[in-house]
Amino acid sequence: MAEEVGQIARRAGAAILDIYNGEDFGVEQKADDSPLTKADKAANEVIVAGLRELTLQAPVVSEEGKDIPYREREQYTRFWLVDPLDGTKEFIKRNGEFTVNIALIENGRPVLGAVYVPATDELYYSAQDRGAWLDGTGRIQAASFTLQDSNLRVVASRSHLNDKTREFMDQLNEPEIVSRGSSLKILELARGAAHLYPRLAPTMEWDTAAAHAILLEAGGHLVNDETGKELVYNKEVLRNPHFVAYGQVSEGQLSC
Repeated sequence: MAEEVGQIARRAGAAILDIYNGEDFGVEQKADDSPLTKADKAANEVIVAGLRELTLQAPVVSEEGKDIPYREREQYTRFWLVDPLDGTKEFIKRNGEFTVNIALIENGRPVLGAVYVPATDELYYSAQDRGAWLDGTGRIQAASFTLQDSNLRVVASRSHLNDKTREFMDQLNEPEIVSRGSSLKILELARGAAHLYPRLAPTMEWDTAAAHAILLEAGGHLVNDETGKELVYNKEVLRNPHFVAYGQVSEGQLSC
C-alpha cells in the first residue's frame, strides 16, 4: 500500500509541475500570512481523490482541507495526514525544494509515509516494519554516528537558523550545515546524507508526519526537544513542539 500511496503522491506532483512550469501560480495569502497557490489546491484534490480509491479507507486531515473540530478528530484511531505541497515558498522561488507528503497515522504514530519530490522525480516511501525505500534505488538507511564525531552534517533551514539552533550546533565538533527546504530536511537523515536536524522553531503536524514515518523505518528518530520522546500526532492543536531529528546515534544522549 505504501507504493500505491506513493503513486498518488507522484500524480499530485505532476499536477504541481503543470503549474510550476507555467507563468501564473495564483498566489494568495492565508489567514496566517503563509502563501497558497493553485498548485497547493490542485495537488490536494488529486490526493484526496486517490485516497478515496484505496481499499483502506480513513478520514483525511490536510493542510489545505477543511478544519475538522477536535471533538471529531480525537475519535480518529487511524487517518491520513497530508501536506499536498510542503515548501510553497520554495515553489514560488522556483528552487525545486518542495515536496508532496502523505502519511497514515495510527494511534498517534506515523506508520506509513510517502514523500515525492516533483523537481527531481524522487519518490520515498515506508511502511511500519517493512523498511524505507527510494523508488528505483532500493532500501535506504540513516547514518550511524556519535555526538563526539567531527564534521557531523546538521540540516538547517535557510530561514530558521535562530539563536537556539546555533546554540545546539555550538555543542558539536566542527559541524557542517546542510541547507534544504521542506521535508527534504528529514529525508537527508533518512537516506544517510546528514546526521542531525534540530528544528527549534514552529512546524505543523502535516509538515513532518510522512518524512517522520520514513525516518523511523530508516533507523532514525524525531523527538520532542524537551521530553526526548518520539513526536505524536493528532493533538488538539496541530502544531509540533520543538524537535530534534537524527539518524542512528550510537549513544543514549538523544532519547526516544
